[in-house]
Amino acid sequence: MKKGDNEIFRDAMADVTPLPGDGRIEPSPARTPPRAIQQARDDREVLRELMDLSNLDTVETGEELLWLKPGYPSKMLRRLRRGHFSVADTLDLHHMNVETARGVLLDFIDNALGRGYGCIRIIHGKGLRSRAQPRLKILTNRILFKHPRVVAYASCLPVNGGTGATDVLLSAPSVSRK
Repeated sequence: MKKGDNEIFRDAMADVTPLPGDGRIEPSPARTPPRAIQQARDDREVLRELMDLSNLDTVETGEELLWLKPGYPSKMLRRLRRGHFSVADTLDLHHMNVETARGVLLDFIDNALGRGYGCIRIIHGKGLRSRAQPRLKILTNRILFKHPRVVAYASCLPVNGGTGATDVLLSAPSVSRK
């Protein structure tokens, strides 16, 4: 009968005396401190982009629309400005005159409230082709400020239209208790 490797090893080591373990130090590999290589790359890229003056034509000009109804937490407006709310519907007022836009905008808000939408987007443009002032933007600001069910509104992030579009938070209908 053949012996296995473990049996052969035990037989070979039968008369060996183990060394005492007192005072023995286990070696530990030297660890180099971690470095945030990707963060350093990102920081360099941000600085490079900040120094790039070739895209000045994409910088937005114009006033930002921003309002929060008194009594609501400022955190709500911060979240709206950062685009944290899901936009349920969008209205584009481009190519409308002020009178038409007023009616369409009020109907849009009423329809959104009827459907139970919490956040809507209104694209009014920046008024770059207006002679004096951005009339549709001013109209949008006035209507939203006066509407009783508008909780907050803020100009969109640049990727969503910037100061040419506005995200609007609508309040839920009040429940009457009898």
